[in-house]
Amino acid sequence: MKCGKEILYNILPHKEILNLSYHNTLFSQTLSFIPRHVFQKLEHRHKTGRSSRKFGFKEQFTVMAFIQLAARRSMRDALRCLEAAGKRLYHWGLKNVARSTFADANNSRPMDFFKDLFAEMYGLCAATAPKHKFRFKSKLFSLDATIIKLCLSLFPWASFRQAKGGIKMHTLLDHDGYIPAFTTITDAKTHESSVAKTLELPRGSIVVFDKGFISYPWFRTLSEKDVFFVTRLKQNAVYKLLERCPVNRETGVTSDHIIEVISLKKTLRLRRVGYRDPESGKRYEFLTNHFRLSPKTIADIYRER
Repeated sequence: MKCGKEILYNILPHKEILNLSYHNTLFSQTLSFIPRHVFQKLEHRHKTGRSSRKFGFKEQFTVMAFIQLAARRSMRDALRCLEAAGKRLYHWGLKNVARSTFADANNSRPMDFFKDLFAEMYGLCAATAPKHKFRFKSKLFSLDATIIKLCLSLFPWASFRQAKGGIKMHTLLDHDGYIPAFTTITDAKTHESSVAKTLELPRGSIVVFDKGFISYPWFRTLSEKDVFFVTRLKQNAVYKLLERCPVNRETGVTSDHIIEVISLKKTLRLRRVGYRDPESGKRYEFLTNHFRLSPKTIADIYRER
């Protein structure tokens, strides 16, 4: 063994030998993307009572991130895995965590801390994210919701239907870098449009969604805020044709109409774009309040969704 060390010292410089004793895990590299000053700012904002020097918000987030990425099924299981990590805990900024300490932190600390942490990281990522592929400079978002099924016997609070349980996750995706700009979880019975109406979108941005979000009063609100949308037209939609615009059928666009719908005894002027997919042959009808973009761009925007 002594001979081996002498050979190592002859081959490698002293600095490289020191580096051999330190190795960074993939998990610690992932955690390093969140700057320490972000945690410090949010800890000051959400400070509740006496803070723990050994187990602050950062340590709590690290444990919860480990539970998620390691797919642990319970708090006891997760903390046992952390204890088995041994010396690697140092690189994660952790020490052995008592189950009572972690449980008390989850019970007493505000959930809004993690909501604000999400917003802070979105701001940092959005500043360096690559732009979307379209030529227009407006922000482009996709809005959607999905139901996550749960076992009703294990999660009785998540009652969805008579014999089914579930929750619904609502997500707003920023096409600049394809990063989530907003996400929230509700019970599965909550309609998509009720959450969509609470969003504050940037002026001049374009949001894309499916027919499940159609609400003419909300469309009027978006137009008043200079926010554009692209969606699909329902088959049973009732509207009045105001104008037919010329189209280039070689692009797949079959029609470009200015229409008028009536909601709550108020009229709303919209644009209907017909399109045939050259690959599948399927026909689509899109609905938008954007009158300047070409009809082919409107179709491409929905396809990008």
